[in-house]
Amino acid sequence: MPVEAPYPELDELMELIGLAGRRLSEIEASEGAAGNISIYIGWQIDPRRKFPNLETIALPDPLPELAGASFLVTGSGRRLREIIDDPGANLGFVTINADGRTAQLHTSGRRLFARVTSEFNSHLAVHRDQIVNTATNFHAVIHAQPLHLTYLSHIARYRDEQYLNRHILRWQPETIVNLPEGIGLLPFILPGSPELMAGTVQKLRQHRLVVWSKHGVMSRSDNSVKRAGDRIEYAETGARYEYLNLANNELGEGLSVDEIRSICAAFNIEQHIF
Repeated sequence: MPVEAPYPELDELMELIGLAGRRLSEIEASEGAAGNISIYIGWQIDPRRKFPNLETIALPDPLPELAGASFLVTGSGRRLREIIDDPGANLGFVTINADGRTAQLHTSGRRLFARVTSEFNSHLAVHRDQIVNTATNFHAVIHAQPLHLTYLSHIARYRDEQYLNRHILRWQPETIVNLPEGIGLLPFILPGSPELMAGTVQKLRQHRLVVWSKHGVMSRSDNSVKRAGDRIEYAETGARYEYLNLANNELGEGLSVDEIRSICAAFNIEQHIF
């Protein structure tokens, strides 16, 4: 769903990224400098007062379809929990040039990073796919490393997408409501690689969150960056219940299939997992 006017100003968008980053840290989904956030802004914003410094950067891959598009992106090596303290120092404003191969990177004089996030190729590929196919004017992408969800992906049986979904989505009624398409799953793929980028794009066409096995997750939202963070939190909560159940000899039953279907019927949720 596109964002409607009046559109958020740059200060508000920066603050929302900071709040999302802080919450991801609170739920132990962003240790150290792990994790990264980017948002696509499909309306006119002049970044120069907040980000007066300008340089040209090469894009990871040509994106002629996104010429003129602008993004707020976290810097490489920055801690998500610290963005809220000084968003300008931790974020860059990127506008793609007409050639689709380079971009203008606007930064603050307080800049604390040398480059934008190393996962920028996957971020841009997911943004491009959603922008081109849905014509949205806003899109948020988050990569994080939630503890329990990532741990479960180290156990072989949870690297089956159907098994993962049926066991994580059974613990809270709200989970199937907020993740009706379920959770996508990829095997371990080298971080930052073209293969991870391509697999993520495919999975996020069908789902709003994908697990990168033995690495973390990526989520997206065309509504708000905090909504993308919420999806990680819902999935991580289900994974924490599942972890607790494993530690307790699997005594918990979770919601039954009939109970989950009754929830979906009551709230008009279309799903194909249960």
